[in-house]
Amino acid sequence: MEKEEIVIVVREFDPSKDRVGVEEVERKCDVGPSGQISILTDSLGDPICRVRHSPAFLMLIAEIMRKTEEEREIVGMIRGCIKTVTCGKKLSRNDSLKTVPVSTKLAYILGLRVSPFYRRVGIGLKLVTAMEEWFREKGAEYSYMATDKDNEASVKLFTHRCGYAKFRNPCILVQPVFAHRVPISKRVRIFHLSPTDAESLYRSRFSTTEFFPRDIDSILHNRLNLGTFVAVRSSDLSVSWPGSERFLSEPPESWAMLSIWNSKEVFTMEVRGASKVVRGLAKTTRMVDRAFPWLQIPSVPELFGPFGFHFLYGLGGEGPDGVSLMKALCGFAHNLAKEKGCGVVVAEVSSREPMRVGIPHWKRLSCDEDLWCIKRLGEDYSDGSVGDWTKSPPDCSIFVDPREV
Repeated sequence: MEKEEIVIVVREFDPSKDRVGVEEVERKCDVGPSGQISILTDSLGDPICRVRHSPAFLMLIAEIMRKTEEEREIVGMIRGCIKTVTCGKKLSRNDSLKTVPVSTKLAYILGLRVSPFYRRVGIGLKLVTAMEEWFREKGAEYSYMATDKDNEASVKLFTHRCGYAKFRNPCILVQPVFAHRVPISKRVRIFHLSPTDAESLYRSRFSTTEFFPRDIDSILHNRLNLGTFVAVRSSDLSVSWPGSERFLSEPPESWAMLSIWNSKEVFTMEVRGASKVVRGLAKTTRMVDRAFPWLQIPSVPELFGPFGFHFLYGLGGEGPDGVSLMKALCGFAHNLAKEKGCGVVVAEVSSREPMRVGIPHWKRLSCDEDLWCIKRLGEDYSDGSVGDWTKSPPDCSIFVDPREV
């Protein structure tokens, strides 16, 4: 009998013929702790949705070709995107007391999947290597990826075989959307900024933050961006927004801000594998909450079917009341998510972020320590005043781009 020959081919994703095969691999690669509870992601018919809004993006697939049977099967995929971000800061030439951002061209890898039956035969490595070749062609200086720190297979692939180093450990904070609205104190005033005013504030106050995107204006004008909001004490500002120029020249003692990204329009998620007991308890909390809403019981939303979420990004603030103002903004974001039919609200911040304590979340749904790994793609880049970014110590804050969630 003739021996079957198998060839692995890595090529660019073709939406006209590869979508079904890619979705099948995604279903086979549901991820979850200890293999018990898994999270299914539905890309709503657009496998490139999680990178599509970036300045440059690419999706590659790995395909098994059996010569004897003349069959093809998609067994893996990877997505990547490139942007220019802040990697550090230096003193201004014109003002020795002012710091200005130092930028680099950064690539991001996400959505690496390999069918369970074809793992540990080098397909993941082939996909990463091919994606990195595209990164280099486009002039990217660094590449990074994010994964669960307990995902041993992923961590081992990137750190042991692909040359990545563990870099940052942000925390993912997840808050359920309850059946009742979160009350907002009358002592807090919340303003909805125009994209232009929001850009002015971000470039003035956040431009030296690690991973701050140079094209922040593109994010703020994107149709998925639901707005940027600033909270102040009612006694600090008049009823109307004074404009970004005046706000920056005469800022209140305390303020907080964040932006909201509508991930619900990009993809949905679904929790699978939960026991009947867990599902029953969750249902009971919702029933009691509906029957006695005045008790404000923190019910568990319906997460065992498809649900969407809003992502909070660009979180920051100043002053003695900054944390409490951030909490009020998160309450406002919760109420907006409730109106839009979301299941949860998500934020990702540095573990050292001063505003973190003002972000409500459920520990059971959140991740205290995500893992970002980074790699320098070439040695012919100028270190400048930052040096090798992969060896730099973490700052207090990071800017998480909502286009890559």
